Amino acid sequence: MNFILLLSILFIHNISQNNADENLISNNILPVVMWHGMGDTCCFPFSLGSVKKLIQRETNGTYVKSLEIGGSILTDYSSGFFIHPDKQIDDACNQIRNDPSLEHGYNALGFSQGGQFLRALAQRCPTPPMNNLISFGGQHQGIFGLPKCPSLSQPTCEYIRRSLSSAAYEKWMQKDLVQATYWHDPLNEEEYRNMSTFLSPINNALHKNTTYIRNLQQLNKFIMVKFINDTVVQPRESQWFGFYAPGQDKQILSLRESEIYLNDDLGLQKMDKDGKLIFLESEGDHLQFTNEWFKTKIVPYLLAN
Repeated sequence: MNFILLLSILFIHNISQNNADENLISNNILPVVMWHGMGDTCCFPFSLGSVKKLIQRETNGTYVKSLEIGGSILTDYSSGFFIHPDKQIDDACNQIRNDPSLEHGYNALGFSQGGQFLRALAQRCPTPPMNNLISFGGQHQGIFGLPKCPSLSQPTCEYIRRSLSSAAYEKWMQKDLVQATYWHDPLNEEEYRNMSTFLSPINNALHKNTTYIRNLQQLNKFIMVKFINDTVVQPRESQWFGFYAPGQDKQILSLRESEIYLNDDLGLQKMDKDGKLIFLESEGDHLQFTNEWFKTKIVPYLLAN
């Protein structure tokens, strides 16, 4: 009798879950995929765990998948530093393709380096389709500076930055340190284009990959959030696809002034003209935003296609 009762409960649960999934799809509420940043994991309750609860509360319980790279919390944490982004993207692609809850498509939220990782996923893993990509503080033109470096003296910051640049494009650094793969030295653009093993390829800096362009065009919206008082991302304009003008590290070009836009190396000019690029700001430091800001600025992109 207990066995029959258990089967009945499971059967009713499956029907309820299927009906819930169908209701979410019929209401144009897609599931959500999240990717954490450096020094975080998929499931810490005080970081992405709280964001997941907020999303579910505001979207009537939509399915949220927070990517766990490597199959364990420990590996997921270390992946933010020591697993090459290409391997992580392959892992994420397999997870998403094998998740039946995502087969009709999904919205994606990337936090810090998770933002550029999800963009690469959109370019390399178009099935199932990513609908809206929301990047929180992602470094889409890379970094050229240390987190919190303004707390040091300016000469010290500059010395450390130049020292890092001398080793960033060494093969062992590109292989073993995630942050080296999106280090972008504007004083040596040629070396960046040729030796960067992640950012240069996904930005079509050396060769134009038309598949990347075509797949990125499939996004409904590409939303980029810049944190106005960010002291982690150097330069913070990278969060909106801006960066230093080539050959120096003082003048910053916005996306629309940059070569990647003017040459349409990644199809961003066309996406901009089609109204697919959205630029948002938050007053806080890196990844700092309020629940109210999130509900006002982000949730609308999760509620409808």
